Amino acid sequence: MNVLDELSSLRRADAEARASALPIAELERQIAALPPAKDFAAAFQAGRGPRVIAELKKASPSKGLIRKDFRPSELAAELVEAGAAALSVLCEPHKFLGNEDYIRQIRAATPIPILYKDFVTTPYQIAAARAAGADAVLLIVAAMNSFALSLEELLACARGYGLQALVETHTEEEARIAIESGARIIGVNCRDLKTFHTDPAITADLIRRLPQGIVKIAESGIRTADDITSLIAAGANGFLIGETLMRAAHPGTALRQLTNW
Repeated sequence: MNVLDELSSLRRADAEARASALPIAELERQIAALPPAKDFAAAFQAGRGPRVIAELKKASPSKGLIRKDFRPSELAAELVEAGAAALSVLCEPHKFLGNEDYIRQIRAATPIPILYKDFVTTPYQIAAARAAGADAVLLIVAAMNSFALSLEELLACARGYGLQALVETHTEEEARIAIESGARIIGVNCRDLKTFHTDPAITADLIRRLPQGIVKIAESGIRTADDITSLIAAGANGFLIGETLMRAAHPGTALRQLTNW
């Protein structure tokens, strides 16, 4: 079993176990008490400089511990001050050492849209993302398999809870599925989540193939201002950057250097 399938299966099991103690009806009660979600897509349609989703990530399966001094609220505030358009928060606990409570902490401290990043394949997980205070949820096309609802069904579920979705793709076929399923925000990840191999050339090539009207997000492998310039030329509207920022002594300074802001 590859890492993507392993983590997707683990997170489904986690959701099933959690639902026995916290039914989805209770999550929906919590959601009803929340203010409306922030407009995630709008974060990439206006503003000064390149529009970056700054990712808060403590660890990864391929790199191990990335940031020992992981203080979510402080890091988020620093990245917002440095011009982040949105934040991505890793919530997967087994390999990324994430925690859903990070979103609650960050939501209380920062005003910009928050993406719930995990291996999401069930309605319960989508409801949990919204109940935690997220404004958008990551849906990975490659994680859609016989255990999951279709991407179209999960997109409809997200909309029902007031969430937008960043739909992650890695191949032309996955991009086709995303488009035909009605995705309006499509990410192109140059990292194959089945092998964790990275090929930056994939991003620009696939972004060029996406139709007009789609919000196009470049993901992974972005390390320099020149990388961003090249991806803007290919048609990218936004950039999801995690490890480059999390490894920096001062992530806000690193973000300013990347965006020349």
